[in-house]
Amino acid sequence: MIKDNITHLKSNISLICERLGKDPGEVTVVGVTKFAPVSAIEEALACGISDVGENRVQEAVKKYSAFKNPGKIKRHMIGHLQTNKVKDALEIFDVIQSVDSLKLAESVERVAAGLKRQVDIFIQVNISGEQQKFGIGEQEAMALIRESSKFEHLKVRGLMTIAPLTEDEQIIRSCFRGLRQLRDKVNNELPGRNNVEMKFLSMGMTSDYQIALEEGANMLRIGRGIFSDV
Repeated sequence: MIKDNITHLKSNISLICERLGKDPGEVTVVGVTKFAPVSAIEEALACGISDVGENRVQEAVKKYSAFKNPGKIKRHMIGHLQTNKVKDALEIFDVIQSVDSLKLAESVERVAAGLKRQVDIFIQVNISGEQQKFGIGEQEAMALIRESSKFEHLKVRGLMTIAPLTEDEQIIRSCFRGLRQLRDKVNNELPGRNNVEMKFLSMGMTSDYQIALEEGANMLRIGRGIFSDV
C-alpha cells in the first residue's frame, strides 16, 4: 500500500509540475510520520522517501533512533518546539521547520553552539492569522529573520506555513501566495546575508499540495498521502 501511495503521489506531482513548467526533481516530499509505526516508515524510506518529519520530539526519538541507515535520512521537526525541548530536538533532527520567535531562535543557537554544529531552520509564519495556530505573524516575520541571520550556528533556509482547514480554495491559495510573497520580500530586502538562503517554501499537505505547488511550494509535508491504510 505504501509503495502504491508513493507511486501515485510522485505521479501526481510530476503531472502538476509538467503543467506548471517546473522540474519535479526540485520538489522535496517530507513524509510526515506522526501516525506511522517504524515498520511503515522504513517501507517508505525503501520506496524513495528520504526526508521525514515529526511533530513531537519524544515521538521522533522513539521512531528515528530505530532507523538502520540514519545518515541517508534528513529529519525535520515540523511541530511546535518548546525551548526546554531544544537540546533533545537537536540531538535527533537535522532541520527545525517551526522557529516562530526570537526566544526560540536564541535557544536553538545556544544549544547548537554547545554541540558545535550549524542548524538549518525555517521560520514558521502564521499567514492566515488564526489564533489557534502557531507561527509568527506575517508583519513580524522580517524582523525575526533579520535577527536570526546574526546567529553563527543558524542558517535560515526557508519559510513554513499551514493553510486553514477549509474547502475554500481561494483562502488556501491566498495563504500560500502570501508566504511566497514574503519569501520574495526577504530576498529583495536581505540580499547577500551569509546565514539566509531562502531555498525552501514548505507548504502544502495531502489535501492541498496541488494548490501549494501552483503557488510556488518546493517542499510538501505529506502524511496521509503516504501512510494511509497502514
